[in-house]
Amino acid sequence: MITRFFSTSKPIHLVIVILFSLLVFMFTRINNFEGSLNFILFLKQIGLYSVVLASIFVLDFFVSKNSLTKRSSYKILLFSLFIAILPVTIQIDNVLISNLFVLLAIRRIISLRSNKDVKKKLFDAAFWIGIASLFYFWAILFFILVFAALFFYSINNFKNWIIPFIGLLTVIIIIISYSIIESNQFTDFNNYLDAISFDFATYNVLGLIIGITILTSLGLWTLFFYIRNLKNKIKRQRPSHILIIVALLISVANVLIVPNKNGSEYIFMFAPLSIIMANYIESIKEKWFAELFVWILILTPISYLAL
Repeated sequence: MITRFFSTSKPIHLVIVILFSLLVFMFTRINNFEGSLNFILFLKQIGLYSVVLASIFVLDFFVSKNSLTKRSSYKILLFSLFIAILPVTIQIDNVLISNLFVLLAIRRIISLRSNKDVKKKLFDAAFWIGIASLFYFWAILFFILVFAALFFYSINNFKNWIIPFIGLLTVIIIIISYSIIESNQFTDFNNYLDAISFDFATYNVLGLIIGITILTSLGLWTLFFYIRNLKNKIKRQRPSHILIIVALLISVANVLIVPNKNGSEYIFMFAPLSIIMANYIESIKEKWFAELFVWILILTPISYLAL
């Protein structure tokens, strides 16, 4: 049984997830490839898959480090399955890279619960979010998560509330400096800002409709149980779990307002959603239901082959 196999955390699980994500990446990229392959393009694809790989490692690291799930491999399994369900999330290079920087920021934000090196972690988190927004502007919404962490972790020192702005300002200074050196002029931030749109017509594609419906339905179901079970979490760990919910809500807001809705924006939901679903699977007493739950996620991308 798949759920039993991934119910522990072993190196073989990571190897399987890596190979599976590589297969999905290669199939997706080849299926959408246009033009002729050359060495530079090949190196670029290796670099982009390395981003996928790094995202999986970062997710696995901060979830395990902060005990956001039990010692299982469900979170990385689910993350890779989400990619297979919505493969467009690994087709758009800038969104893929932006998500990695957001994960690096979340890693620093969640680690604030130790109350050690608070100033450094706040700076790092804001800095990574600023870098993420350079690749995908609306990743800037995750800046809200930094202040949510300050609130839920009860970090009340006023100076700490200023540090995230310094981290973001550092990114802005780097952008301006680069622009002056490269083109001898200040950056036009109008090119950096992005619009807001609530037009969902671009989602009218069968593959996207199926994938979004499955993820939304299962996501809402598991989120309900995740919230309900918060009271059963250890008191000192509750703020971290609440921040995962906030991260999910921010990613939903991102999906709602981005102007270019092509499905790639859903990648920001994958990390918090994989943590929430992993907690749900770990809590299911009926093993057959847990197995069915995972198989729905496995069979969804396979069903695309019949479309």
